[in-house]
Amino acid sequence: MMPHLTLRLTLGTLLLCVVTVSAQPTSSPAPAGQDPAADLVRQGQQKAREGQHEEALAIYRQALAKWPDSFPAHLQTGVVLDLNGQYAEARTHLAKAIEIAPTPENKAQALRTMAMSYAFERKCSDAARYASQVYETQIAGKNFVNAGEVANELARVCLESDDLDEAARWYQRGHEAGLQEPDLKPERRDLWDFRWEHAQARLAARRGNKVEAQKHVEAAKAIFDKGTNPEQAPFVPYLVGYVAFYTGDHQTALTELQKGNQDDPFILSLIAQTHEKLGDKVKAREYYERVLKSNAHNATNAYARPLAKQKLSSK
Repeated sequence: MMPHLTLRLTLGTLLLCVVTVSAQPTSSPAPAGQDPAADLVRQGQQKAREGQHEEALAIYRQALAKWPDSFPAHLQTGVVLDLNGQYAEARTHLAKAIEIAPTPENKAQALRTMAMSYAFERKCSDAARYASQVYETQIAGKNFVNAGEVANELARVCLESDDLDEAARWYQRGHEAGLQEPDLKPERRDLWDFRWEHAQARLAARRGNKVEAQKHVEAAKAIFDKGTNPEQAPFVPYLVGYVAFYTGDHQTALTELQKGNQDDPFILSLIAQTHEKLGDKVKAREYYERVLKSNAHNATNAYARPLAKQKLSSK
């Protein structure tokens, strides 16, 4: 995934309990401060992680029948409905989650999840209506790191929604916010600058400006080569591959993208498209099928999953 994309929208990474779909809610009262539907939500999330979306929905609906004002149950129902392509229904649950969010953090989570719902349909302006609220709140609270990440996340949604001008504006806001990080250390400045060069390279490539794109690729590489942010290593070949793909060098794109994160559905979708450009429909199908194994509700899957479904249904 992109260097600036660190989504914190779902509870899936926090809830690790593995149970069966037939399990019933505990009869004991929920601990103070815990949502009463928490156990069922955990069960549903496990099913969703396994790709069993209908089973997950059945569990969430069971939870909502008993606790209709459960924030996590509405949130996770919206997530799974998005993965199923049922966007309008998903947004009724996400709107409810925004309305009943018990804390400011929960509300921010729900707003970002709603923004991502629109990303699945590549609707930049609709996504911005929700993500921008989180950005403004973070700026007002001087939480510049979070503000920068939210801005970059929205920028990527806009980029892959083909709204390049809006993407450029949000990437710039993300960079400017990040540089206001308190006590900014040199390695953190390098990270924000790397992300900015990375973004500008991709924007230039999408505009068909190969020379400009390459200039920013080299700038990003130079920052990475300082060695201050070694964890960004997978994003260098991803960048080179992305630029190569959108500037017509498909063989280089394939070589470089295969060095990237092979668990990232967005990269897999680019590899699939590259195989199509190179005339290998069998390999393209293989990669689109791999995309559909991802059950993430984030910017990488918001682009890749609907594309893979469309491509596979047309073959």
